[in-house]
Formats: sequence, structure tokens, C-alpha cells
Amino acid sequence: MYAWIWRHLPFRPWPAKLATSLVLVAAVGALLWYVVFPWAEPLLPFDDVQVTEEQGVPGAPVEPDAPGVGEEPATGDEHDIPYSTEEPATPR
Repeated sequence: MYAWIWRHLPFRPWPAKLATSLVLVAAVGALLWYVVFPWAEPLLPFDDVQVTEEQGVPGAPVEPDAPGVGEEPATGDEHDIPYSTEEPATPR
């Protein structure tokens, strides 16, 4: 297929054919980017997110007798991390 396209491109020397093919590839890419993809985006399910109402899921209703409800927050610095940032990490 590519050989057929190459043979049917206008111009005779190969640098001119190469430049023509690059312009054609850029034109097809722009057509896809600015026309086809915006048209097809609403038809694709990328934003179709479903969240179940299970405990622990953000946005789920909290049951009053669930563990952790009404407890005091943990004491200490909120930004404590359980590892050293002074030394490089070693592989386990």
C-alpha cells in the first residue's frame, strides 16, 4: 500500500516526494486532531465513571456506627512520613 502511494505521489525526485508525503501526513493528522477526534469524543465512554455506595468509597454515605466515626484525630505531626528522606532508598 505504501509503495502504491509513493508511486502515485506527484513530483519526480525523491526529496520532493518526501516533502509531499510529510505534508500529507501533517494534513491527515490535523484533520484527525481538529475534526474527527472532537466529533467522536462525546461518543466514547472515557468520562462514564460509576461509583458504588460501599463503605470507604469517597462520596459514599457514612453510617453513624461505622468504625472511625467520632474518634479523635491521631496525635503528632500530620506530615510525619515512615521513612528517611536523608538517605537514598535501598531496594528490598
